Amino acid sequence: MNQELKSSLEYIEKEKGITKEVLLEALRQALISACRKTYGSQGEDIEIKVDPITCDIRLLKNGEEVDDVDFGRIAAQTAKQVIIQKIREAERESIFDEYTKRLHDIVTGTVHRIEKKAIIVDLGKTEGILPAREQSPQDHYRQGDLIRAYVLEVKKTPKGPEIILSRAHAGLVSVLFEGEVPEIREGIVQIRGVVREAGARSKIAVTSNDDKIDCVGSCVGIRGQRVKNIVRELGGEKIDIIRFSSDLETYIRNAMAPAELAEIHLRKEEESANILVQDDQLSLAIGKKGQNVRLASKLIGWRLDVRSMSQRVPLDALEGVGGKTADLLREHGIQSLKDLLKASVEDLTKIPGIGEKSAEKIIAAAHKAILQKDEKDTGKKE
Repeated sequence: MNQELKSSLEYIEKEKGITKEVLLEALRQALISACRKTYGSQGEDIEIKVDPITCDIRLLKNGEEVDDVDFGRIAAQTAKQVIIQKIREAERESIFDEYTKRLHDIVTGTVHRIEKKAIIVDLGKTEGILPAREQSPQDHYRQGDLIRAYVLEVKKTPKGPEIILSRAHAGLVSVLFEGEVPEIREGIVQIRGVVREAGARSKIAVTSNDDKIDCVGSCVGIRGQRVKNIVRELGGEKIDIIRFSSDLETYIRNAMAPAELAEIHLRKEEESANILVQDDQLSLAIGKKGQNVRLASKLIGWRLDVRSMSQRVPLDALEGVGGKTADLLREHGIQSLKDLLKASVEDLTKIPGIGEKSAEKIIAAAHKAILQKDEKDTGKKE
């Protein structure tokens, strides 16, 4: 058996990267455990020695070598189990290491089966899981279909590595652009942010480290070929490529494209912005089911409130509110009628120059103005 064992251990050491010393120690410990189960209380005096060169296995009782037929069978069976176990462990560790290195990258596989809406993907050496929550509504896969997915997470489990895949993560869009746009791979064009509502729309903000290179043009490609390839991979998902700007107002304008913005009022303390657009731009600014403004808000990291010019009621147009009072309100963060409706009498009296009675009148005027506006809007609809 020793020659067969020696060959097996050398194979594992070479192919699986586990040193012979580790294997022999694992075998020795496994044999001691097996002997104690077989020999009972007599097993306490048993010692096992494995020759590191010849792989000969010796059984010693009270320091003396014993030639036992039962031990020969135990040794053969235990050695086989240890070898199988170590190969399995080495393969699992190898797969875990391989996919940990591919974390946040794209892998390609085939759809093996579908279990409770989760897609099990055959990746070759192992399988990946594409949970229902990580699937795009635009994707429809059947058994045997080729699939490209983003490696979202790699976990160790008692059954081996678990590889969680995604087709809905914003990272998929980033990696697809890296694959399609050489300027991104070379570091000339940099991705500054990606937000996504899988299957519907994505926004990607880019900037160029070279003034001669147009970051947006690089991502679009000649005749739009680069972005078309990505849109095709995502099942027709709309992609807005946005020019990043360190100037916040410019960045908001770019992020809200294709809508044209009339006015932007920044509220830095609250990290929010009130945006005014012409009436014909309102639906474009908000987008289908609010997607455009919602994604722009996520990309910027600020809350964006969009209104049309006709929806705006200037503060100094309110009954009893003059220009000086309107300026005072704006200085203290109250920029619009909406802000005023959120404020209390106590909030307004904290502003120097506004007393309790004035505060009550201002708030009453705000409520009156909104009621009048609602009545006017209802009349227009009728």
